[in-house]
Amino acid sequence: MQKPGTADLSRFRQLLPAIAAREDALRPLPDADLTARAAKASADEDMTEFAAVAREAAWRALGERPHDVQLQGMLAMLSGYVAEMATGEGKTLAGALAAAGYALRGHRVHVMSVNDYLARRDAAWMRPVYELLGVSSGWLGQDSTRAEREDAYAAQVTYAPVSELGFDVLRDRLREAEGELLVPEPDVVLIDEADSVLIDEALVPLVLAGAVPGGGADHEMAVLARQLLPGRHYQVDDDGRNVQLTDSGARTAEEALGGIDLYDAANVTVLTRLNVALHAFALVHKDVHYIVRDGGVQLISESRGRVAALQRWPDGLQAAIEAKEGLAASDSGEILDSITIESLIHRYPLACGMTGTAVAVGDELREFYELEVAVIAPNRPCVREDEPDRVYETLLDKEDAIVAEIVSAHDAGRPVLVGTLDVAESERLADLLRAVALDCVVLNAKNEAAEAAIIAEAGSHGAITVSTQMAGRGTDIRLGGAQEGGNGASDSERIADLGGLYVIGTGRHVSSRLDDQLRGRSGRQGDPGGSVFFVSMEDELILSHAPGAAPVRSSGDDGRVTDATALRAVQHAQRVAESARLELHRNTWRYNKLIEHQRQLVLEHRDRVLRTDAALRSLAARCPERYAELSADAGEDALVLAARQVVLRHLDRAWADHLATLAEIREGIHLRALGTGPNPFIMSLDPLAEFHKEAVPLYHRLLSDVEEESAETFQTVTVTGQGADLAAAGLPRPSATWTYLVRDNPFGSAGDRMLRRAFGR
Repeated sequence: MQKPGTADLSRFRQLLPAIAAREDALRPLPDADLTARAAKASADEDMTEFAAVAREAAWRALGERPHDVQLQGMLAMLSGYVAEMATGEGKTLAGALAAAGYALRGHRVHVMSVNDYLARRDAAWMRPVYELLGVSSGWLGQDSTRAEREDAYAAQVTYAPVSELGFDVLRDRLREAEGELLVPEPDVVLIDEADSVLIDEALVPLVLAGAVPGGGADHEMAVLARQLLPGRHYQVDDDGRNVQLTDSGARTAEEALGGIDLYDAANVTVLTRLNVALHAFALVHKDVHYIVRDGGVQLISESRGRVAALQRWPDGLQAAIEAKEGLAASDSGEILDSITIESLIHRYPLACGMTGTAVAVGDELREFYELEVAVIAPNRPCVREDEPDRVYETLLDKEDAIVAEIVSAHDAGRPVLVGTLDVAESERLADLLRAVALDCVVLNAKNEAAEAAIIAEAGSHGAITVSTQMAGRGTDIRLGGAQEGGNGASDSERIADLGGLYVIGTGRHVSSRLDDQLRGRSGRQGDPGGSVFFVSMEDELILSHAPGAAPVRSSGDDGRVTDATALRAVQHAQRVAESARLELHRNTWRYNKLIEHQRQLVLEHRDRVLRTDAALRSLAARCPERYAELSADAGEDALVLAARQVVLRHLDRAWADHLATLAEIREGIHLRALGTGPNPFIMSLDPLAEFHKEAVPLYHRLLSDVEEESAETFQTVTVTGQGADLAAAGLPRPSATWTYLVRDNPFGSAGDRMLRRAFGR
C-alpha cells in the first residue's frame, strides 16, 4: 500500500499544455456559448475541454485565472481524492470548479464546510462562476428556515456546514409523512478543510434530542463543590481528566449534606451529583473550555479555538457548569437519535475534499473513509523561514521571551501574527503587550464575528494580531493588508523587505497539523515569511503527555533551554497526544460500527413504513377484527395513515430507548471486563466483544417488541380522517426537539478512568 500523499498526478499534469492551448479559442466566445461548451465537455467527459472552459469562466466571473496547480486540484477532486493545497493556493475556487464538474455530469453536490460563515461566504463568492457554467447553487446555515433549506437542497450545488447537513438528516428520521422529508438522496460530498471535518470533528456526535420533564442545574452541589479546596478536599490526576475526593473532602461533604455516608449504596445518586459538580469546578475551565456569553455557557472548539455554537456536554455536566456560573438551566432532554461524522460521510456514494494539511492524517483518512490524498505542489515555492522551537524552563520565562520577540519585530514594522492555545492565554498575552505600550488586535471565541476583517488586516505594516487556533478561519493574510489600489503594492513590497508576516506560536498544539496550519498563514504564494514556536516545560502539553520528562535547566538568565533532550521531550509529548487521539477515534468507531449497522436496518424498515402501506398490512394481519371494525368507520387512506403513525411512533420510541441502553452498556462494560480474573486490574474479557454480545440480542428483540406494542395501540387508538390520536393513546411526540453536538465521554469512560488510576496514567 502506497504512502499517503504519493498519488501519481502525472496524468493531470500532462493535460496542462492542451488546456492552455484552448484559451485563445475560448476567449471570444459569448457567455451562452461558453455555458454550452461546459455542458458538452462534461457530458463527453472531456476533462481537457472542461478545465479550459472552467478557467475561462473563473476569469470572466471573478477576474481570477486559475493557476495550473488549481486545475490539478480540481482534477484530483473530480477523481475522488482529498487535494492537499497550501494556504493561499486558491482551494475555494478549485473546489467550486470541481463541484461544477460533478454537477454538470448529473450529480447533486454538497460542499461541506466547517461553519456557517464559510458556507455562506463561499457560496456567494463562487455564485457568478456557477451561473456562467450553467450550474445552480445555494447555501444553508444554522438560522435557515424550512423554505430556505428546501431552496438550497433543490440546487445542483449546496454549500452547508457539516453540522447542519447532519442535523437535517436526523430531523428527517423523525418525519411521519413522506412529503415532510427534506434532504435529497446523498450523491457527492466535497469537504472543505477535510482534515478538520473528518478527523477533528469525528469524535463529536451530532445529536437530536427531545424534551423531557425534570433536569436542570444542581445548585446545591455547585455550592458544596465551590467550598471544597484543591489538594485538601480533592485531587486532580496528572493528566487533568479526573478528580477524586480525598478522605478529608469526603468527610467535609458528608457533614455538609447532613451527616450522610456518601459511599453507602443508598446515596449513590448523591455521590454522582457531587462528582459531576467537582468535574465542572476542577476540570472544566472558563475561557479555556467555554465562555459565558448572552446568559449561557458556550463551548469552545478545541480544534478551532472558536465558539461551537450548537455544542454542549452531556446534560449532567452541562447543568453542573451552568450552576457553577450561576446561570439558568438550559433545556434538558433525551437523545432521540445521533449520527457520527463517519456515518454522515459514508451516506454519500462519492466523496472528495481539500485542505492544507492532509498528509499527516492520510492513514486515518484511508482507514476511516477510504480516501486517498493527492499533494498539489504550490504555484510558487514556499520560502518561509521556519525556525526551530525555542524552549524555556518556566511559563513565565516563555511569556517574557514572547513579548520581547514581538517588541523587536514591531519596532522594525514587521507584522506579527501570534497564535495562542486558548482564549485565556490570548487575553493574558494582550495584557502583557499593553503593559509595554503595544496595541494589538485580539481574535478569539469572544469576538469571532469580526474575524474576517481582523485576519485580512493582519499583514499590515506594524500590525500585531493575537489569535486562538487558526484552522477554518478561511481568510488569506496578504502582505500590506486587504486594501485595494492606492499604496497597497508599495506596502506589500516594504513588508516583504522586512521578512514578511512573522508567525509566533505560544506553544505546541496537541496535533502537529494545527501547528502547520498556523505556520501556513505566512509565506503564501511565494511571499517571504517566518515562523517560530515558543514552548515551556510547564506547558499543559508537556505536563499531560510527558509528565516523566527529565528535568531540564536553562543555560542563561533568560530561562531558555538549549539541551536537545528538552526539544525531544516536546516532540514526544505531541506524538503521545496524537496517538491518544487516534486511539480514541478508533475506539469510538469500533463501538459505533455495530450501532450504525443496527441503525441502517432500522432506517430501512422505517423507510418502508413511511413510503408504503406495510404498517397497515402488518397490523391487519395481527389484529384482523380491529382492522375490520375500523374499515367500516374510516376510509382506507385514513387507516394507512393511522397505522403508519402508530408504527413509526413506537419504532422511534424503541430506537431512542435502545440507544440509551447501549450507552449504559458501553459505560459499564469496562468495569465488567475488569476484575474477572486473578488480577483485578487486567482485562480478562474483550470489552468490545462483550458489548456486541449484549447489543446484538437487544436489537433482535427491538422490531418484534415494536410489532407487539404497535398492535396493542392499534386495538384501542381512535382513528379519524387525520389519522391516529396518539396523544390520547399515551404516545405524544416530544413537546420540543433540538439539535446539538455532544462531547462523547469528555473525561473518558468509567473504565478508562479506573485504568488510569490503576496504572498511574
